[in-house]
Amino acid sequence: MSQKTGGQLLVEALELHGAERVFCVPGESYLAVLDALHDASIPVTICRQEGGAAMMADAHGKLTGKPGICMVTRGPGATNAAAGVHVAMQDSTPMILFIGQIERGMREREAFQEVDYRQMFGGMAKWVAEIDQADRVPEFISRAYHVATSGRPGPVVLALPEDMLVEMADVTQPSPWQQVETHPGLTQMADLQKRLWAAERPIAILGGSRWSEDAVAAFTRFAERFDLPVACSFRRQALFDNLHPNYAGDVGIGINPKLLERIKTSDLILLVGGRLSEMPSQSYTLLDIPQPAQPLVHVHPDAEELGRVYRPSLAVHASPTGFCKAVEGLQPPTEARNKSQAEEAHADYLAWSGARPQVPGALQMSDVMEWIEANVADDAIFTNGAGNFATWVHRFHRFRKFATQAAPTSGSMGYGLPAAVSAKLTFPERETICFAGDGCFQMTMQEFGTACQEGAAIIVVLVDNGMYGTIRMHQERHYPGRPSATKLVNPDFAALASSYGAHAETVHTSDDFGPAFERARATGKPALLHLVLDPEAITPAASLSQIREAAQAKS
Repeated sequence: MSQKTGGQLLVEALELHGAERVFCVPGESYLAVLDALHDASIPVTICRQEGGAAMMADAHGKLTGKPGICMVTRGPGATNAAAGVHVAMQDSTPMILFIGQIERGMREREAFQEVDYRQMFGGMAKWVAEIDQADRVPEFISRAYHVATSGRPGPVVLALPEDMLVEMADVTQPSPWQQVETHPGLTQMADLQKRLWAAERPIAILGGSRWSEDAVAAFTRFAERFDLPVACSFRRQALFDNLHPNYAGDVGIGINPKLLERIKTSDLILLVGGRLSEMPSQSYTLLDIPQPAQPLVHVHPDAEELGRVYRPSLAVHASPTGFCKAVEGLQPPTEARNKSQAEEAHADYLAWSGARPQVPGALQMSDVMEWIEANVADDAIFTNGAGNFATWVHRFHRFRKFATQAAPTSGSMGYGLPAAVSAKLTFPERETICFAGDGCFQMTMQEFGTACQEGAAIIVVLVDNGMYGTIRMHQERHYPGRPSATKLVNPDFAALASSYGAHAETVHTSDDFGPAFERARATGKPALLHLVLDPEAITPAASLSQIREAAQAKS
C-alpha cells in the first residue's frame, strides 16, 4: 500500500462503491478532491448552481436506486444545495452530499464561510458528519452508502475539512456497498392472504422508493392473480403500467373523484412502500389518524414509519423489493369476491385520463398531451417540478415503464430541468422530456447551460402563462379579484435557449406543437419548446375567471 491524500482516498472509495457520476459546482475548499477526480473513471458534471447539482443527484438516485453524488463548496455552496437535500429527504431518495469545509484548526471562529453543518442539515438528512481524519475516509464513505440506502432512503451529508483532504494516510478500502433488503415473515404473509380472501373492496397503493423493475413485475403478477385494483401514490405513477387492466389511477393532487371514493369505501387498503403523506392523503383527510376506519396493511422498509401516522391493522417491515418477492407465494381464493373491482377501477381511470377538456386560447394542452401519447416511446423519461402545468402530465400521460418519472413529491419548483439533465446523462439512449412552467423553469434555468455543455439532448416543454399560476389560482379561490406578487415579466425563452446553441421554438397553437417537437427531436441537441398558454387556462377543470367567479359567489 502507498500513502494517499484524503481527497484521493475519497475518490477511490466512490469508485469502489460504484459511483456513476459526480454532480458538482467546484470550490477551493475541496480542490484536493477535484484533483483526484482528474485521474478517476467517474464522469464529472459541472453545474451552474448548487441547488441544481443536488437536484441532479436526487434524480439519479430516484431513477437508479443508487446514491446520487453531489459535491459543493462551503457556506453559500452548502446553503444553495439545501434545496436538493430537502427534496431527497421528503422523496426518500438515496443521495450523498459532500461539502468542502474550513480547516480543522479554524473551527468556532466564524471563519470564512464557516457553517455548522450538523445544525444546518440535522433535520433534513439521515446522517450529517464531518470526516476529521484522512484514514477514516473509507469508513465514512462505506457508512454513507449504507445509511443513504437502508430503511427509508434519504440524503447523507459529509463535510470535508480542507486540510484533511491533503492529509496523507495508508489504509485499506472495505468491500463494495450492497443493498440490504428486508423481507416479511411467513406469518405476516399468511395473515395478508386471509385478509385478501375476505375483502370485497380491496385496493393497493404503491409509493415510496426501494423499488426495482423485477419488484414491479412481481407485484403486477400478484395483482392479476387477486384481481386487485392498483393505484400509485403522488408522483410515483411509473410503479405500475397505467394501461394495465388493474391500474386504478394516481392518488395525488386533483385525484379522480371516483378513485377517491373507492379508497374511502375500501374494506382493505394495501399500502406498499409509501407513507401516504399530505398530498396523497388529501391533506390527511383520506384516512383517520391515528386509527383508519378502513383496514390498513402497511408495508414499509423502515420500522419507524409503521404506526408513525397511521396505525395499521397489519404492519409489515419489508422493502418493496423484499415484499414483492414474497407475494409471489400468495394464492388467490378459489372464487374471487371482487372480480369486477379492478375492471371498474381501470375503466374509471381511462375515462378520467382520456378526457380532453377545452381551455381558453389557441393552444390546448389536451392536444399537446394527446400528441405526446401517440408519438413518444413507452420508455421515455418525464421530469417536472411544481406548478399547475404539471397537472397535465400527471393526469393525461400514461406511464408504462419503470423508472420513467422523476418529479418531486416535496413539491419543489425548479426540479424538472436539472432532473432531466441527470436522467439523460444516466440513460442517454432514452428520450427525456422536461415539463416546466415559466416560474418553475426560471428557478434553475441556468442548468440549461449544463445540458448544452454536456450534450444532454433533453426536450424542455416550457408552459408559459406569465404568472406563478398555482399561487394565483389559490389567490382567486381565497381572495378573489385581488392578485398579488404573482405576475411574471418573462424573457424570450426561445431566444435564451438559442443563445446556448440549442434548438428552440415558440409554439402558439396546438397544430404547431407536433411539428415543432419533431424538429427538436431530429436535431439531437438540447431543445426548448416555448408554449404560450392563455393565462385563463389555469387548470383542466376551470378557467381563472371561473375560479374567481365561484369564489365571489360564495362570499
